Amino acid sequence: MLKQDTITAVATPPGEGGIAIVRISGPEAHRIAERIFRPRSRRDLSASPGGATRYGRFIDPQTGEAADDGLLTLFRRPRSYTGEDVVELSCHGGRANTARILQLTLQAGARLAEPGEFTERAFLNGRVDLAQAEAVADVIRAQTEAARRLARRQLEGTVSQAVYHLKDELIGILAAIEVTIDFSDEVGELEYEPLEARMESVERDMIRLIESADRGRVLREGLNVAIVGRPNVGKSSLLNALLRAERAIVTPIAGTTRDLIEETAHIGGVPILLTDTAGIRDTLDVVERIGVERAQEAAGRSEVALLVVDVTEGITAEDRAIADQVAEAGVGRLLIVLNKCDLVDSGRAEEVAEQAQRLRADASTEVIALSAQTGEGLEALEEALMRPYLETERTQAEGSASVIVSNARHLQALEAARDSLREAGRTVAQRLPGDFIAIDVRGALESLGQITGETVTEDIIHRIFRDFCVGK
Repeated sequence: MLKQDTITAVATPPGEGGIAIVRISGPEAHRIAERIFRPRSRRDLSASPGGATRYGRFIDPQTGEAADDGLLTLFRRPRSYTGEDVVELSCHGGRANTARILQLTLQAGARLAEPGEFTERAFLNGRVDLAQAEAVADVIRAQTEAARRLARRQLEGTVSQAVYHLKDELIGILAAIEVTIDFSDEVGELEYEPLEARMESVERDMIRLIESADRGRVLREGLNVAIVGRPNVGKSSLLNALLRAERAIVTPIAGTTRDLIEETAHIGGVPILLTDTAGIRDTLDVVERIGVERAQEAAGRSEVALLVVDVTEGITAEDRAIADQVAEAGVGRLLIVLNKCDLVDSGRAEEVAEQAQRLRADASTEVIALSAQTGEGLEALEEALMRPYLETERTQAEGSASVIVSNARHLQALEAARDSLREAGRTVAQRLPGDFIAIDVRGALESLGQITGETVTEDIIHRIFRDFCVGK
């Protein structure tokens, strides 16, 4: 799968700018650069060391016409991004000027790169593994600081290192099985109890990675949060408070919100899709009833529900019914928000909080008292909302937390590896011969190899890199 031709592409975004970069990679990269670039120092480019930068002029070798002035940076294999000879041409930005420099590289013998082909070559030449290559795209696409930090750690190899550790353990297990198959007379029969213990340890490590995927997805893609409750408890006021903007209409009239209002806030560097819903109640109004149905659907789609309660009225039968509906919808987390706490004393707020805690027999349910009107308690709500996700994020920044998996392909491969290992465990429990156990251990190894790229097919590689931008 190694490439023998030389590719070129614009490595910077299109449009006007002070600088644009045209990248060339491949065995003819330096020769192509020599044809279209004339350094002011007149020093031979072929004698320049890797990392050298030269100022000069880009010319059309056929006519001798000067196209632009700029810089040439030289990289020599294997210490380049792609592992090949690489040249980066820095010219003035602008669509026409950049296109002209790119055209000169094509005329000189390069081929236009396909999407992600530079990073694909870095993978094929062993500069990065497949998980790190995918992290390159995640760094580029990151919309928040949390997503950027997560992608950066994966680019540095945190996920890869965890997978390599699992593979080393499985290889050790496989070796222990196969030595008893080939040399049973010398080493004795397979000992099943120690084998079971080793396999269970590896499975626990796999499960920890799999369980991190929910946090990883939230940090990478964001969190869906539905704001639910009875009419006129302050749901729209809470939306406005979280957004720090007057997005939803707020009136004393019950049932003002009749449709879903979706807005995105950034809390702790993570995008939060907030959905303000219609007040849930029995109603004869056709339009309001549709809004109630949509509110119930939105709650079912969300990962977290904020059940807003009017602390001045306490917990009502309607609040209990809504809490039951949220539980039936399968919402993973419920936060109960006691709104309008500025209108009651602390004793009353504590009394209602105790009642609210009994709405759902779940230790993970939290109760937060606040005032959407004054903003009191808002930071406490934001902290409670993001705690399961950002707690790991903070400890990882200190270098002491577990690895977070955020890529769906990686999660799928880990789950396949876990299933294979569990099948091997069932085979061990039945005390079947080592040949049968080894089959499933090899299956687990193959699944893990799909993450780092050792066992992935060419079709999958092309599918991954075709989603990259051209020039990367």
